[in-house]
Amino acid sequence: MTNANDSNWIIYGANGYTGELIAREVVRQGLKPTLAGRNKAKVEALAQELGLGYKAFGLDNVDAVSEQLQGFKLVMHCAGPFSATSKPMMEACIKAGAHYLDITGEISVFELAQSLNSQAEKADIVLCPGVGFDVIPTDCVAAALKEALPDATHLALGFDSKTGLSPGTAKTSTEGMAEGGKIRKNGKITTVPLAHYVRTIDFGDGKKSAMSVPWGDVSTAFYTTGIPNIEVFVPAPPKMIFGAKMMNCFRPVLKLNAVQKFIKSRIEKTVVGPNEELRAKVPTYVWGEARNTRGEIKTARIQTENAYSLTVNGSLTVVNYLLKNTVKGGTYTPAKLMGYKLVTELPGSGSLVII
Repeated sequence: MTNANDSNWIIYGANGYTGELIAREVVRQGLKPTLAGRNKAKVEALAQELGLGYKAFGLDNVDAVSEQLQGFKLVMHCAGPFSATSKPMMEACIKAGAHYLDITGEISVFELAQSLNSQAEKADIVLCPGVGFDVIPTDCVAAALKEALPDATHLALGFDSKTGLSPGTAKTSTEGMAEGGKIRKNGKITTVPLAHYVRTIDFGDGKKSAMSVPWGDVSTAFYTTGIPNIEVFVPAPPKMIFGAKMMNCFRPVLKLNAVQKFIKSRIEKTVVGPNEELRAKVPTYVWGEARNTRGEIKTARIQTENAYSLTVNGSLTVVNYLLKNTVKGGTYTPAKLMGYKLVTELPGSGSLVII
């Protein structure tokens, strides 16, 4: 058994917005991970402030990264955009024999992890992307609904959160808009226009208009539940829905590298993640709906703390679980790894109610 206060696990990307939140919380809890990242000056400064060890290395060479991970049991990967960073880190973890966790919400990353399942099994390590707000609460809601309605064929999930975006999340959203909407249809991930589906939903804070979005659960909920048809929704006023639909016309332009670089450079200069006061004020409402071919419907709701605080607490809960327990190697979703009650055990979570 290993304790999370041993310095044999790494937070990579510790100097990013969410990575730093996690690093500060682990110190508050008396834990001693090693901080790591590409930017030596920033990682070193944070490590010295927090009294932790550090490493500085990039992800350009998998073998070199694997060498940096030797002797570590787990990597908490927080360096986005995960579309670019997850593959080398997953492959390095497999080579080094270290568990891999991250806080992504990107469909492509979840699918990548699933494609590496057999390699993870052979290496006897766990690959479990999405151990933050993306996708712990919605994944747990999906698993609970599957238990409540075992023959469900359709699953809709969603959340209502007023927490602002961090720079990394904003950059990821920019990439997502260029790729269009995503749903799962008959077991296959399918590209659809942005805001392809529009409906009215009570996420837990009153009825609101909502639109479909390409959220990570389009991937993960399928592996958690086996339900073949999946959509994810967020609240959106009519103007936002109209804007999303109009954005479909500009997707080819958004895909251009020059346009992506320009938008991301603007985000880097102008977007600041939510401060502690805002995070403390803003709960999140999570919703799910399952139905079967007979028209039976089950609806689930749970209120959680804000997205960033849930990411900090959720990721550390999974870190502790993996370091203290022996788990068969392979690719997992959060609910597959720890069960759907995981979300109810996190600070600030209410009861998961199914009707």
